This record gives sequence, structure tokens and C-alpha cells, in this order.
Amino acid sequence: MAETDILFTPQSLGTLTLKNRFVGSAHEPAYGEGGLPLERYQAYLEEKARGGVALVMFGGSAMVSSAWSPSFGQLNLGDDRIIEPFKALSDRIHRHGAYVITQVAHPGRRSRFDSRNWLAPVAPGPYREPEHRAAPKIIESYEIEMIQDDFAAAVARCQKGGLDGVEVVFQAGQLLNTFLSPDTNQLENEYGGSLENRLRMGREILERTRAESGREFIVGVRMVGDELARGAMTQEECLEAAVMLAETGLIDYLNVVGGRAGELVSGSISIPNMSFASAPYLYLPSAIRGSVDIPVMMAQKISDPRTAARALADGHVDLVAMNRALLADPHFVRKLRDRRVEDIRLCVGANYCIDRIYAGGDALCIQNPATGRETRLPHVIRPSGARRRAVIVGGGPGGMEAARVTAERGHDVILFEAEARLGGQIHLASAIGWRKPLAQIAVWLEAQLRRLKVDLRLGTKADVDDVLALNPDIVVIATGGRPVIHGIEGAQHTVSSWDALSGVAAFKTRVLVFDDHGGHQALVAAERAASNGAEVEYVTPYRAAGIDLGGTNIATHLANLCRTGAIITTSQRLRHVYPENGRLIAVLRHEYAIEDEEREVDQVIVECGTLPVDGLYHALKSNAWNGGELDYDALRVNGAQTRRVNPHGQYQLFRIGDAVSQRNIHAAIYDAIRLLKDV
Repeated sequence: MAETDILFTPQSLGTLTLKNRFVGSAHEPAYGEGGLPLERYQAYLEEKARGGVALVMFGGSAMVSSAWSPSFGQLNLGDDRIIEPFKALSDRIHRHGAYVITQVAHPGRRSRFDSRNWLAPVAPGPYREPEHRAAPKIIESYEIEMIQDDFAAAVARCQKGGLDGVEVVFQAGQLLNTFLSPDTNQLENEYGGSLENRLRMGREILERTRAESGREFIVGVRMVGDELARGAMTQEECLEAAVMLAETGLIDYLNVVGGRAGELVSGSISIPNMSFASAPYLYLPSAIRGSVDIPVMMAQKISDPRTAARALADGHVDLVAMNRALLADPHFVRKLRDRRVEDIRLCVGANYCIDRIYAGGDALCIQNPATGRETRLPHVIRPSGARRRAVIVGGGPGGMEAARVTAERGHDVILFEAEARLGGQIHLASAIGWRKPLAQIAVWLEAQLRRLKVDLRLGTKADVDDVLALNPDIVVIATGGRPVIHGIEGAQHTVSSWDALSGVAAFKTRVLVFDDHGGHQALVAAERAASNGAEVEYVTPYRAAGIDLGGTNIATHLANLCRTGAIITTSQRLRHVYPENGRLIAVLRHEYAIEDEEREVDQVIVECGTLPVDGLYHALKSNAWNGGELDYDALRVNGAQTRRVNPHGQYQLFRIGDAVSQRNIHAAIYDAIRLLKDV
């Protein structure tokens, strides 16, 4: 009996019997259109049900009130337009033998005043949430009644839409969280003060919800097991609140997490990135489960089968809720059930998905571009009707994905990589300890290539003759980029972050790291230098360090640099570097004051991005039947590439990833699958 078999035992949840212990936890991918879950949203959720989960949750903090503004693209449960999309969604989930539940919430102060309806957020205290930065008005009694009515009406719409239940949000900085937390609840009436009073708003909403829905409908609560913030709910107080909620008899389960959203640090704690161990807060639901008589689940960084099985077998939870793990691989459950563990694409904790949402984008997985694009990209590549020969040049993530997709199509694939190992820039990106899980992207891709018997020619830098000698039908140039240093007088006295991270240039005693990029690269170099004992100053011309990074990642970088005593300098541009008396003088100019100042250092590390390595692509264009050209209309909708411009051409030619322009891992992998899924 496999240790993971426990995950496939049934579990009662209220009036439901789930076929296994896997739950796709609720989150908001920002795929809605006008606050409605239409085709894209539905296809995304259906893939999880098709992939084997027993319960699909969705609608992260879906809004019960239409009056206030969504803060990250939440669904709108505030009017009847939601019912028909819910009916379609419910049918799609149920056909796979799974159940479906949405979250219901009110944002409270986790909103803004200057969007949509221009209404001041409401909260039980006047202090703004640092993340959304709007000062709320203190909620009045008539607004409490109105919001309770909104919850009841939203639940009724969920029932009419065929959903199996709702999850009421007492967490994530939403309104009920601020009622519950002593540091955000400043009320002096029956809704403030004691824990019983602070819980009153939530309890009354649950009473209204249950009265509206009846006993057949599932009602759960997502709550925090410890807010992990000064002045907030401690583990002991959260445990007491959980027991009080369970004893009401109003709810069917508790979904427990650690930390709360709202501030930079608390947000990074509540959505643990790759610097955290697996299931870092498992002790929180474990303590609650021992004190209540309803099922308990957890939805926080359970991303591999063994951790999931241990959480159940050791009695910490009754159900395993997954979110990011299912973005990385919505077929996680099916593959595990079929004993195909090695084929599961494990989440690496990069948090590309959540950081995109916080920046106003939609949720996309760093390594699985089909997630969220189910209507246009397949999760399972189907074989083609013909067998062709494909030559891929470059073994970074884009080239590896190109080889995987082409081989899955049934073609013969040869991949050239100049280095002795596959992975490309991923090895630089994972050069410090907490980012080492990123290398798992390359590990999974390489395992797939070996399973598919791709001809891997490592340590071989391919030229035109090497490619043409193989008589290919398809050629993909994935040769990546090379580091560039520009706009700096005396650049010859600097080293690139690539050379610093790869070990070509050893770190010296006093190091200035200049970041004219805004991603992870310079910060990784700064951390690496500091960990090697260097005195480090990180300098950027932008108004913030790592300006392109989301909150769950920049927090780790800054915390690590702070611990080493590194200096963070913003709004300063490196203009000139010159040697003097055996050291280097770095001349900085303030971007706004236009004033110069100098630093005396031993080493200057520069990150300005890359330029494409595209010589081979240009040399091969004349013999390609598409001339290397793309059909941009087809590309926009991920359609097949059929453009022909050279009747004498011998092969179809593509270039992808940084060989086109500097972007990121997701872009390179996305290039590969959308261009090659139809070849």
C-alpha cells in the first residue's frame, strides 16, 4: 500500500461525501469579466475537476456587495447576473464527479475609495490597510445590517446557481477579519471589545447564511490560526474563536491558514514563497482539529504528495487544500492516482501567480502557460498525424519546453545545448539558497525529455552546418541572451551579475551592485555577495528596490539584505566607474535632484538585462519556408502557424524566449508551447 493511498479515501463534508481528500482551494485568478466567471474562468476550474480533485473552491474573496470596489478582480455576487454563469460552471464541475463551492466576503478596508463607485471603505476601525492605502470610515449600524443582508442575498444566488456551498471569509484582511482582530476593531459597542463581541458580526452572518440556505447546503469558514502580527490574534485566541464557531452548529468545516494579508511582511508570510518549508503552518489546523468535531483543512503550501499524505496520516487535517500546486499541474491528483508521480509538475513556490495579481494582472504559473489559457492551450499535448524531425538549439526553459512539446507531438527531436547541463539562466536565478527550488523547473523538463527519448547533445554549440546536416523540418532557436552593460562610462571596470553569480568573477570586500533592470537578478547577486562576507550597497535608479517584483518575493530579498547590513539606495543611477589608488570610484547621480556623489569600492556588479543571441537564427532564415516570420493574428489567439513566404524553403523556423528579447521564464515557455503545439 502506497503511503499516498490515504489521500484517496472518501471524506464526509456536511451532507456531501467527497471521493478523495483533495480540495482545490479558493483564490481569485482575476479571470472574471465584469465580475462574472465566464468561459475562461469556467474552463480553468473545470481542468481541476477533470484532473481529479473532489471539491473545487473558487472566487477568492468574492464580493457580496456591489457598492464597494473589488481590489484584485474579485467576482461580484451582488446581483442576479451571477446566477446563469454559476449554473454553467456547476454543470461543468459536477460532470467530473466533483463538488463546487465559492468564497463569499466583504472587502472592508481592503479596498480603495478612488475606483468604480468612489465610496469610502468601511471597517470597525479608522486605520487604513497599508497595502491598499485607503482610510476607511468606521462602520455604522445600518451598514452592518445592509452587509448582513448582502451576505444572505449572495448565498441565495449561489444556491440558485447550482453551487454546493459557500466558504465565508474570516481571514485575508477582509471585513470579518478586521472585526475579529483586536488591533483593527476599535468599536465600543456589542461588536467590539471581547472576543465574543468581535465574533458577533461573523456569527450573525453565519446565522443569516444558514437560515437562507438550509442544512443541505455546505457552509464553511476560512479563518486564521495565528495572525502572526503584533497586536493581532494569537494562536490561542484563534483556537478559542475556532471552537466558538464550531460550537454554533452553523458550519460544516473550518479552513485554517497562518498569517493575514494587508501589510508587506504579513502578505509574504500568509502566501509562503520558495524560502519557506513545505506546509509551514500545519501545526495551526492540527491544534484546532483536536478541539472541534467538524472537518478541518489547510490551504498553505502543501505542494507535494508526501507532505499531503503526512498531513492526513498524522492527523493534522481531514482534507488537503491546494492552490498553487494545481496552477502548476491541475492534473496533480489524477497523475498521483495513476502512480505517475514523476510526471507531476510540482509548484516551486515562485509566487509568479499571486504577485501578478497584486500588480493588477491575472494569475499565471511561471512554468505552466496552459493554466488560465485552457480555451487556447492544452494541458495534454496530443500526437500529430505525421512524424517530422525537429532541431532545437538552446537548452534553457524555452528550448526544453519546445523539445518536450514537439516530442509529445510524436516528432523526432534533437536538442543542442552549448553547456554541459540543461537549464540555462535558471541556474543563475537559483544561485542563492532560498531560490534553489526554482531549479526544479529544469529538473522536471529534463525528466520529461528523457522519458520522451529526446536526443540531447549537451556541451555542443551548434552552428548552421550542424543544423542543416540533420535535414530538419522544424528548427527552433532558443539560444537565449547575453548580459549587456550600457550607459555607464568606464563599464570595462565593472562585472555583470551573470559573471558574479556563475563564479567567473569572485566577490570582493566592498561591493556596489547596480540594478538597472528591476527583477531578481541584481538582488540575487547582492544577496550572494553579502553571504560571502562582502559589504554590499544595492543601488537602483528606480524609486524602489526590485521594482518589477511582487510583494511576496521582494520581502524575502529585503529581509535577507537587511540581516547582512547591506545598504539599499534608490533613485540613484550609476554614471561612471574609474580606478583610483587600487580601488574603484563609482559616480552616482540622483535621478531627480541631478546631483552626483561617489562611492569608493572594490567591485561594481551591474545588471542591465540581456540582448538576444540571435546570429544562428538570422543565418538560417534564408532556407526557412516561413523565413522566420510569424503570423501575428494567429499568434494572438494561440492558433497554428502556417505562414509561407519562401517556396524553396526546407524547414519552418522559430525563435523563442530571450533569443527574441529579454523577458522571463514564463514567456520563454509560453513561446514554445503556443508555437509548437500544432506542428
